Amino acid sequence: MALQIANPKVVEKVERLARAMGTTKTAAVEEAVDRLLVERSRPGKLRDRIESLLEQIDRIPDRSDAFDPLEWDEQGLPK
Repeated sequence: MALQIANPKVVEKVERLARAMGTTKTAAVEEAVDRLLVERSRPGKLRDRIESLLEQIDRIPDRSDAFDPLEWDEQGLPK
């Protein structure tokens, strides 16, 4: 079944992608669609990556010489 793309901007993007990949437009579209299908089939992957990044940030030790312009109360709230 043929696919016709009537949006000239989309056609231009597909042509640019094909040139950058050194392939035909069909091959470029196929690879892009395949990658998106794989990415979309793992909806939690982005969430997992974000959580992993936040865990790494949490492991960075506080510096005793860091400047904090706010004063904090016993409950961890700014005064």
